[in-house]
Amino acid sequence: MARQFKPKIVSANDLLAGDVVYVDRAGGWTRNLGEAAVAESEAAVEALMAAADQPAKVVGPYLVEVAVDENGRPAPSHFREKFRDRGPSNRPDLGRQAQVAARHAAPTTGGS
Repeated sequence: MARQFKPKIVSANDLLAGDVVYVDRAGGWTRNLGEAAVAESEAAVEALMAAADQPAKVVGPYLVEVAVDENGRPAPSHFREKFRDRGPSNRPDLGRQAQVAARHAAPTTGGS
């Protein structure tokens, strides 16, 4: 029996910054996993991998299995990719988790 196809995205590392990046719907790169293009078929996987062939911009592109929510946003299925998306786990003051923490710590404006 044939295995059911599972949606995939393409992840790589930005060549200059080292950040985790994803092929977006326009064939460019995004640091936001929610903006990644999702391949729903083998043909779409081939197209994403072709778009990822940008050795002057990224290194190590590969496929990542994802679950897609009701809004079409991908979420990694494997814990390794969840870690990669969050940033360095040994330094919570760096990476994406620091940006999220800074947004939550920023004072809100507005009256009551």
